[in-house]
Amino acid sequence: MALLFTIFLVLTLFVAMVFYYEHSTAKIPPGFSERKKLYAFHYIMNFGFGMAMVLDKLGIVSEVSFLRVIMDGIPPREDKRLVIKDLIFEKVQVRLYQPKTSTTGQRRGVLYFHGGVGRFGSIRAYERTCRYLARKTNSVVVSVGYRLAPEYPYPTQFHDCLTATIHFMKTAQDYGVDPARIIVCGDSSGGTLTAAVAQALVNRKDIPKLRAQILIYPFLQAADFNLPSYQQNARIPVLIRERTLILGLKYLNKDLSAVNTLLEGSHISAKGRQKYQKWLSVDNIPHEFKTRGYIPPGPPAPYSEELYELAKPFLEPLFSPLLCEDSVIAQLPETFILTCEYDVLRDDGLLYKKRLEDHGIKVTLCHLEEGFHGTVFLAAYGKVTTFQSGIKGLEKITKFLRLM
Repeated sequence: MALLFTIFLVLTLFVAMVFYYEHSTAKIPPGFSERKKLYAFHYIMNFGFGMAMVLDKLGIVSEVSFLRVIMDGIPPREDKRLVIKDLIFEKVQVRLYQPKTSTTGQRRGVLYFHGGVGRFGSIRAYERTCRYLARKTNSVVVSVGYRLAPEYPYPTQFHDCLTATIHFMKTAQDYGVDPARIIVCGDSSGGTLTAAVAQALVNRKDIPKLRAQILIYPFLQAADFNLPSYQQNARIPVLIRERTLILGLKYLNKDLSAVNTLLEGSHISAKGRQKYQKWLSVDNIPHEFKTRGYIPPGPPAPYSEELYELAKPFLEPLFSPLLCEDSVIAQLPETFILTCEYDVLRDDGLLYKKRLEDHGIKVTLCHLEEGFHGTVFLAAYGKVTTFQSGIKGLEKITKFLRLM
């Protein structure tokens, strides 16, 4: 036992030293008001990723299992203001949160798809977020525990979310919910799933239309990793540019050696560039989001057919909802999009907003000037992990839901 403890201690110190060096390369803007706190969170998170890799290499525990435990965190205490039930919607695990307060009519319903790049995250990890939304908006919230990769390969995650959504929409009244007031919501990769589910439902005639969709710093496209937000925030915690693609490749179980060529855009043919240009053009991004620096890319990287075949799933609307056809975009419901200034995914949200508005869809944009990827998730955990941007984001989401 003493030997095992010594080995673990040595590994901990080694990983800590390595990631302390990496921590110093992080680029947090000087004017960021909670700079030290973000540095601390960035270091802790990188330490977790590093320890996960080391333990995986040693065969002690898999990387993904370790990260799942870390993200799940410590469960909150019992909440006497809510009725909380674990249910099964067509073989999909869900947790339903229902306010105990009396109401004169049916409530709105919110389906929440958690983040975690399809590999980690869970109902437990998002317990605080979903409780908060149920309490503050007097809504019935359903947290969807979709199955995770690699045990259940992509696109199982999408199909589980779609199945749970359809089941809830068909049985909404059983839970005191108005079927015409159902909203889908998700953060990060959960925002991707939210957008994909909303797109999949536009032509369904057997269920009511969604009332709205809420996309919280969503990943929406894998065609261009050189947008202004990718350039400006390449080294800003917590979702640095390379990590974004590495996590996506692991989700799809693809070769990580393709990272650099994918970042350069070698998976996009000339025909593909022409098609996507109208949706991904930097001209569609307001000027104020380019003032922190933007260098227009030079000539396109040489196209690789082999890389295109590897990256094909990246360009499907299920993975890149921003690349969906206009005929689908035009039928989407009212939308709330939350973007963060210090997030590589910021411009995905801005470009989706433009596409939706071009087709007459009402969009509410909440842009957090000091926001970073994950800030809303952290806001529900309490003072130690909370940033002011996350509190503001949760308040804006709550305000939007109350209007639905």
